[in-house]
Amino acid sequence: MTDVQLPKKMNAINIVTEDFHQRKKQLFDEQLKQVDSFNFNVAYSLLVEEFIRKIAGSKRYKFVLTSSGSFSRRELSPFSDIDIIFIATAVEENEADIANLIKTFWDSGIEVSHTIRDFSDIEKYLQTDLHTFTQFFETRYLLGSNQVYKKWNHQLLASLTDEVKVKLLNALFEDIDLRYEKYGDSPKVLEPNVKLSAGGLRDFQAVEWMYIFKNSRLLNKQNETTQAEEFINTILKDKITSKEECRRLLESYNLLLVIRNLLHINANHKTDWFEFKSQIEIAKTFGYEKDDLTKFMRKYFQASNALNRFSKSMIKKYTDELQKPLPSSLAINIDDDFKLTGKIISHRNKNELSFSDILRVFYYRGLYSARFEESLRIYIIEKVASFNHRDVSEISSSVFFREILKLPKNVGQTLSVMNELGILGAYMPEFNELNGFLQHGVYHCYTTDEHTLMTIKNLEELNNSASKLGIIYNRLPTREILFLALLFHDIAKPIDIAGHEIIGAEMASSIMHRMGYSEEEIETVSFLVKNHLLMEQIAFRRNLNDPETLNNFTSIFNNIEELNLLYLLTYADLSAVNPAIWTNWKNDLLEELYKKSYAMLETQISGEELLISSTSVVPEDISQHSESITEHHAKEHIESINDLGYVSQFSVKEIANHIEEIKKGTSLSVIFKDLNGFTNITIITKDFPSLLSKICGVLAINDVNIHDAKIFTRKDGIVIDTFNVTEFRTHQKVPESKYQKIEIDLKRVVVGLLQLSKEFASMKSKWWRIESKLFKRTGSVKIIFEKHEKYTIIDVYSPDRLGFLFQVTSKMNEVGLNIYFAKISTRGDDIVDSFYVLDRNDKKISPNDEEFIISELTEAITQIL
Repeated sequence: MTDVQLPKKMNAINIVTEDFHQRKKQLFDEQLKQVDSFNFNVAYSLLVEEFIRKIAGSKRYKFVLTSSGSFSRRELSPFSDIDIIFIATAVEENEADIANLIKTFWDSGIEVSHTIRDFSDIEKYLQTDLHTFTQFFETRYLLGSNQVYKKWNHQLLASLTDEVKVKLLNALFEDIDLRYEKYGDSPKVLEPNVKLSAGGLRDFQAVEWMYIFKNSRLLNKQNETTQAEEFINTILKDKITSKEECRRLLESYNLLLVIRNLLHINANHKTDWFEFKSQIEIAKTFGYEKDDLTKFMRKYFQASNALNRFSKSMIKKYTDELQKPLPSSLAINIDDDFKLTGKIISHRNKNELSFSDILRVFYYRGLYSARFEESLRIYIIEKVASFNHRDVSEISSSVFFREILKLPKNVGQTLSVMNELGILGAYMPEFNELNGFLQHGVYHCYTTDEHTLMTIKNLEELNNSASKLGIIYNRLPTREILFLALLFHDIAKPIDIAGHEIIGAEMASSIMHRMGYSEEEIETVSFLVKNHLLMEQIAFRRNLNDPETLNNFTSIFNNIEELNLLYLLTYADLSAVNPAIWTNWKNDLLEELYKKSYAMLETQISGEELLISSTSVVPEDISQHSESITEHHAKEHIESINDLGYVSQFSVKEIANHIEEIKKGTSLSVIFKDLNGFTNITIITKDFPSLLSKICGVLAINDVNIHDAKIFTRKDGIVIDTFNVTEFRTHQKVPESKYQKIEIDLKRVVVGLLQLSKEFASMKSKWWRIESKLFKRTGSVKIIFEKHEKYTIIDVYSPDRLGFLFQVTSKMNEVGLNIYFAKISTRGDDIVDSFYVLDRNDKKISPNDEEFIISELTEAITQIL
């Protein structure tokens, strides 16, 4: 009898399985053409629920099977994990049935992720694992014993004592902080994780969990809707927020969910990273062409901002409720319109507020380090849309905006909340154009508005800092002008990225006239905006021991105050583009340029005079560090190097070491030294035309990344080349264990025993794997020539690749260029390499040869991109 029935049963399951997969494919195909997610996610979740019930059969089980996670929320994306939980009063009695069901699911092609729980797990995980415990509150009945499920939920909710609620909410808050630390705490990251970045789906889901815990109320009604829709209806009924905000939340969550669905379908696997390539692809589904990507991403950032600000508001609400609230009798009336209760500002009499009133309450927010009471926050958001230009342009509005910029602290935070709630863009329409503005292909990782406001926050963190930057910042008589320069430094990017500093200076002037600033204040801000890229370009791309460079740079300043402001602005700009951009090396370079420029402006001397005064070395000071060299050796060595930078680059002890190595007469000497965040490698050998490219090649095959290269050549042809480097994969100092191999490879390549072309070929497959992980950028190559008194300077702009510097220096050698100085500036996936070169006759490059060199270098670089 069994032999006859089994094939029938298997045949029935096969039919159900085939039907499931056909309907699933049809759903996925339809989703590719839709921009509404809720219908898809509910339909897909219900389809999986139906399939599970059908293949489980009609047997009456003593346990209950529930969905969990996004499956229980009925927000199942195409390749989301299908999480299920078996809940039993006694697991051992049900092990066989549970095992059979799991096998049936997998045999039918549905890859479930299952856990098995009994009632003792409620107390167990409450004490040991709150993350797992939280998951128990997000389940939905699928099949089995309804009685067991009801009992489980009853016991679960009964465990939510006041003490447990506090514990769970605090754990949630901590979990959010950890998530932001890993995935970014800004809802305006250029390539976000749509689920886990700030402003992602998880922000909203975390609020759902807060609500469940605080109110001991599950959200698992058996309606054919998503949990998000159910929750938004609930908070609307509970009057937790306004009808308009509920609409925004629903639209925002829907947009992110449909993007997640399309990410899965387009990739054909689970992925939540919304990268540039995916943005272009998905924007087309919404009817946006590639040129309109910014418009589409602005829509995304509006949605992520809405979810993030709601999440932050609810966190503050529940945090306040966990603490004992201050009685209203302790409220302080700030003025006729607003009062302060603890750290919460509220609207006293509910009268209509003008734009000036709203700017005034933002001033109070910053002054008292406070936040808005929820109804005031919602009022401001909804009031923004009703303001007209005349309301915003009141003189009093400018007065309060200027007062915000004069606050002793919280300026950046106040402006950020103004931007978040729409007030900053309403007050300054030019800034509104920065909202959601993208700059893919460069090293920024935030939208331009977010980057701009971060610059001010980062500057304010210098308060009471003992660093050079901190001392300068804290000595400023007023910071308002500097904050304005930061607000305007990228204001023209939506008009023209390439010339944004020039146009931005003009826009800053126009806006500040409108705001009532003096001509002197306007000139200072315009100067800073116009030159905000200059100090970075000089410090990171030019030789700071070159008198011409120093003279040209200091000539732009009228006084030391302008230098101080530009130094602070440059730091703020660089520190806010990308967490990885501001390094100790860049800090040191910027500080070196600042100190040299300060000395020149203070004493009114030239670059030549500064360098001569700071680089005078007494031969006796060198010779005393070595028994094998005399003052004559030291004097002869110094005079043989026609570069003032040499004695400032090395200490007298290091110079003595160089002379010792040269006296030994070895073919090549290598000296390793630990620096602040870098390894310094100095190489002493006889010069030959391809030397630099061969050194770059050896370092490349040893996974060493070059950040800075300086070449010092003696009159007898001996070179002292020094490099600041890190290990490529870790971005840390090169481990000492690698020193020996690097030295051996360098010696072999100099005498011709190491063929770099063969080494590169053998490493190609390994590098392909590394590059696919580390370098996502494609892009164009740009090569620019700049005039210099002694050299031709070549700036090479390109996406980065492994072996890039070897390729470029090899080609330069091939076309007859000698490199005397090189600076390598890495900016995320991009690099700007600068080379001071002469031709084989020690002459500057003829303009007639520039096109040929550009063509050859571009072709060489293109080969490795």
